[in-house]
Amino acid sequence: MFGITARRAALALTACAATLATAVPAHATTGYNAFAFDLSSSEPTIYNFINSATKTLDMTMYELSDTTVVNDLIQRQQAGVQVRVILDGTRTTVNNSAYNALNAAGIPVVWSSSAYTFTHQKTITVDGSTSLILTGNLTAKYYSTSRDYGLFDTDANDVNAIEQVFNADFTSTSITPSDGDNLLWSPTDSRDRLLSIINGATTTLDVEEEEFGDPAVVDAIAAQAQKGVTVRVVLEHPSSYSSQISEVENAGATVMGYSSSTGFYVHAKAVVADYGLPTAAVELGSMNVSTNSLDNNRELGIILNDTGVESVVENAFTSDYNGGTAA
Repeated sequence: MFGITARRAALALTACAATLATAVPAHATTGYNAFAFDLSSSEPTIYNFINSATKTLDMTMYELSDTTVVNDLIQRQQAGVQVRVILDGTRTTVNNSAYNALNAAGIPVVWSSSAYTFTHQKTITVDGSTSLILTGNLTAKYYSTSRDYGLFDTDANDVNAIEQVFNADFTSTSITPSDGDNLLWSPTDSRDRLLSIINGATTTLDVEEEEFGDPAVVDAIAAQAQKGVTVRVVLEHPSSYSSQISEVENAGATVMGYSSSTGFYVHAKAVVADYGLPTAAVELGSMNVSTNSLDNNRELGIILNDTGVESVVENAFTSDYNGGTAA
C-alpha cells in the first residue's frame, strides 16, 4: 500500500478546540501545536480550523470525502474567503463528489499535477498565517478507527514555503520547495531529512508507520538498533514487511503490529528520537517509509525540537505500542 487505503482517525484534542477556533495554537510561545487523532473522540478540531478562515484558505488533500469539510469550505467561500483546493487526480472515485460540489459552488479546485505519482500531501493553510500538516486525509468513514496526527504550524518561514509550493502545484508549475525552518518535502529531500532524525538518535528511537519498505530508511533504523539505541516500531500489516522486520529485530529493535481487521488501523507516519532529552526531535507528515512516497510523490512533513509536540506523539505512540501484537 502507498498510504492510499486511507484509514483515517477521529478528530480530537478537546482541550484546544476553543483555541483552534481562532486559529491560534495552544503552544503559542513556540508556534506549534500537535494533536493525536483519537479512537473515542470526534471533536471538530479541523472543522474549527477551517471555519476560522477570514481571508484565504488553501487545501492540498489526497482524499476528501468528508461532506462536513466540503460544506464548510463552501460556506467560507460564501462568506468572502478565497478558497482554493488541490485534490489528487488518481483518486477520482473518492474525490469526484467533493470536486464537483466545490466546482459547482465556484471554488477554484484542480486535479493534482501528473508530475507526481500521487499528491499524497494533506495540508490546510488559513489566512496565510497558520498551516495544518496532517498524516491523515479527510475521509470521514475512517475517523473512528485509525491512528493519525496533526500539527498546527505558525512559523512564518514554514507557512510561506507551504504557500509557495501550493501556488506552484495549483498551476502545475515546477518548483524546488523551500524547507522553511522545519519542513521536509517529497520528492526532493524527504529521505535525507528522515535519515537525519533517525541517525541523530542517541538513546531511543520510536517509529510509527503504515508502510515500512524503503531500504535506506529501514537500514538506518536497524543500524541504530545495532549501535545500542532502544528502537521501538509500530506498524500496520507487519506481515507485508517480514524481511524488513527481521532486519530491524535481528539488530535489536522490537516491533508491534496492527491489522485493520482488529478495528484499529495505523495510518500514522511519525518518528520520535531521544524523547525527554535535550537532543529530542519529532517528525510527522504525509510521507510513508516507502520508496514511492519519498521519491515520486508530492509529500509534506515537519521535523521539530518542541517538547509539547514530542509529548503528544510519544504518548500516543506508547499507547499504540503497548496495545499492539508482537510482529
